[in-house]
Amino acid sequence: MSTVPVAMPRPVTELDLIERHRLGDPQAFEEIYRQHEKMVFNLALRMSGDREDAAELTQEVFLRVYRYLDRFRGRSSLKTWVFRIAVNCCRSRFRRRRLRFLEPGPDSEQTLERVVDPRSDPEREALNRSLGERLSAALAQVPLPFREAVVLRDVQGFSYDEIADILRIRSGTVRSRIARGRERLRRAMEGEQ
Repeated sequence: MSTVPVAMPRPVTELDLIERHRLGDPQAFEEIYRQHEKMVFNLALRMSGDREDAAELTQEVFLRVYRYLDRFRGRSSLKTWVFRIAVNCCRSRFRRRRLRFLEPGPDSEQTLERVVDPRSDPEREALNRSLGERLSAALAQVPLPFREAVVLRDVQGFSYDEIADILRIRSGTVRSRIARGRERLRRAMEGEQ
């Protein structure tokens, strides 16, 4: 007796979700939101330094994603496209308000995704929290173009080519901004700025 092989369902791709969204499936956008919301919030928090601004920026980003998702053509990954929108929203907000970048408050670190080592002790946790606060304060002193590149590379983990696509600049410029941003960050951490 022969058995008919059962076809395994193929994984849902970004393009599948976009097509389902175009056809009016609200679940598709919810999935896109679920996949990217925490990363966008973390980016907005690192760029703005303010938890409330980050929450507002995240909402603004996903309103734009929802509004323009029909125009996505797949020339980059969906993640890259979403982050391009996020960076542009951050830039617009800062230009509009002419904000001085604020240091995150003590509760803002709790919002960032963290992996807690169950073997860590309270003293190590306090030192890590203190270092995170110092790093956030130092990052707030780094000029926006350099901060964008450093956050996208060192916090979000994008490749140089992806960052170039998100920021719409050349890869060489990305490398330069990251190097200069890291140097400014190092100096700020050492109290030189």
